[in-house]
Amino acid sequence: MSQTPGQKRKELTPTAEQAWRTFSKAVFAEGELDAKTKQLIAVAVAHVTQCPYCIEGHVPAAKRAGATQGQVMEAIWVAAEMRAGGAVAHSHLALDAYDSAPGSA
Repeated sequence: MSQTPGQKRKELTPTAEQAWRTFSKAVFAEGELDAKTKQLIAVAVAHVTQCPYCIEGHVPAAKRAGATQGQVMEAIWVAAEMRAGGAVAHSHLALDAYDSAPGSA
């Protein structure tokens, strides 16, 4: 039977794997933000980073933490707006480059 990627990763780099798991638990522990909010942030980030594994892991975690399907979708829309906002915010670079480029138009 072959190993899962997680098992192989743990076998090859057990110290780093344990450090990662400890870090992850600390990040998602209740603090100034509740578990549901943290999971909704994770869902949003998973969509802008386009990580299917993160989506598959954090959407169920958000649901377990009490997030509704509507809240999950709203988080995704916020992420989409922020991702698109980066393109709009940097549009001045294109306009400046256009203005300084030689040629006609």
